[in-house]
Amino acid sequence: MDYINIGNVKIKKTAALAPMAGVADTAFRTTAKRFGAAYVVGEMVSIKGLAYSDRKSAELLTITDAERPAAVQLFGSEPEFVPKAVEIAERYSPDIIDFNAGCPVPKVAGNGAGSALMKDPKLFGEMVTALVKASHVPVTVKIRTGWDAEHINAVETARIAEECGASAVVVHGRTKTQMYSGSADWSVIAAVKQSVSIPVIGNGDVTSVERCVSMYRETGCDLVMIARGAYGNPWLFRDIDDYFEGRPAQPAPTLDERLNVMREQIELLVKCKGEFIGMKEARAQAAFYLKGMTNAAKYRGLCGKLSTQDDLYELIKLIKKENE
Repeated sequence: MDYINIGNVKIKKTAALAPMAGVADTAFRTTAKRFGAAYVVGEMVSIKGLAYSDRKSAELLTITDAERPAAVQLFGSEPEFVPKAVEIAERYSPDIIDFNAGCPVPKVAGNGAGSALMKDPKLFGEMVTALVKASHVPVTVKIRTGWDAEHINAVETARIAEECGASAVVVHGRTKTQMYSGSADWSVIAAVKQSVSIPVIGNGDVTSVERCVSMYRETGCDLVMIARGAYGNPWLFRDIDDYFEGRPAQPAPTLDERLNVMREQIELLVKCKGEFIGMKEARAQAAFYLKGMTNAAKYRGLCGKLSTQDDLYELIKLIKKENE
């Protein structure tokens, strides 16, 4: 088995779980790790917000031992707030700090942060430099291929990140304007890999073992990162791990297995966030697990009404009864 090193952090060269705001919470990350995710990254936290107040960020920054190696992810565009934010983030003992310079959503990019930094190389470099200077753990940087098809500058941006002391760069193979649509351009990931000496993590359109193997082969990347392909499917990490360990492929999870893992993840979510908030957030998580199932549309509709754990248990009973 091959490993990569991000600074002093050793990571198995299989597949990592990408940071996903509103999705990749502790319960999701713990489940992915349990099934073989090599590395996980938490939901993004505002640098400026963190510097002003730690109260709302504690939930997003908390890492459990079951998740390690794990990173917290920060975003922002004002270097003066970085030292305080990093000081607070490090109280949660992350293995790595990841800087998000790739988020395309308007409320982030529209305020000059996230993928907007790819249009401002000077400020981007100042942010990475400030993070590296303040941090006692390795700093990685998440970018996209560019702002739009006419401005593909991932290679230049990755070089700046390396020059400013970043320990690795993550490249999502889409532009900011693509958001999450269309296809990821893996050729840009390959170009970045050829242009820097720090590890390059590839992200975009990996939904199977075959796609994971293809990304390694086509891009030469040091690690593959999976986002939406892991929705309701932690078994993907198991299957990738089996492949690289030379173990025979395991059968797809049975209905009972899917429902049991869904239940366990949601129970952990409720344990972390309480039933009121946890079950609201569980609605989307449960729906992920039911995709492709007979009567899936009906069951997803019922997911939207989940309010208590008992509601979840009743839904599971119904699905089992109707699919015996």
